Amino acid sequence: MSTLCLDFGNSRLKAAFFQGSAVMEEIILENDPRSKVELLLNNYNPSTSILASVIDHDTEIDSLLNKKTRFHNIAPSSKLNFSIAVSNPQSIGADRIALIAGAVNGFPDMNTLVIGLGTCITYNFVNQHAVFLGGAISPGLAMRFQSLHDYTKKLPLVEPSWNFPLIGYDTKTNIQSGVANGIINEIQGFIEKYKNKYKEFNVLLTGGDAHYFASQIKKNTFADPHLLFKGLYVLSELNN
Repeated sequence: MSTLCLDFGNSRLKAAFFQGSAVMEEIILENDPRSKVELLLNNYNPSTSILASVIDHDTEIDSLLNKKTRFHNIAPSSKLNFSIAVSNPQSIGADRIALIAGAVNGFPDMNTLVIGLGTCITYNFVNQHAVFLGGAISPGLAMRFQSLHDYTKKLPLVEPSWNFPLIGYDTKTNIQSGVANGIINEIQGFIEKYKNKYKEFNVLLTGGDAHYFASQIKKNTFADPHLLFKGLYVLSELNN
């Protein structure tokens, strides 16, 4: 059975095509996403589809998916492979739900901290009993560069780079060092705080910059750029 998984995030709209439980291809949906989704449906002819959206997207896409596949849109009523222990479960983003679903499926019966490095950085903790306890949200990489430019008079908008000195020698490298090292130290600080409370747990990093940050973190981490899509596939199996 084939499945089309869609992730509509704040920065990018993405899709992944699954054959069985294996990711066959990941696609960025740039410009006119409805036409791109229709093209994917015609090219791949998936039997099921699922969407995690954190934006106000074109609902015609939902209608199209519902017409041509067995479609599920992640919602508070969705069947999950974990339970939620927060004050307002309905407020949890569909992207975070998918990340936790992927973590529970890949690391059952284990404490796991999932760190999503996207527009925002999300920290998502699920315990060994498959209970999502919550976490934290902070500004992501691009947002930090943008905010330094937007909220000052003279600081330039700097592009991310992984080839920078620890001690910046000009404004550009000062900003690059501050933003990147700030995120590294933030992640390591969160891991240490969780370690004080939960002695044993996995750390999963996902998102576009996951591989870089994983190489900078002292504690053993697993980088999985497809974790969200893997979680969507699991949820599609439960709900379709």
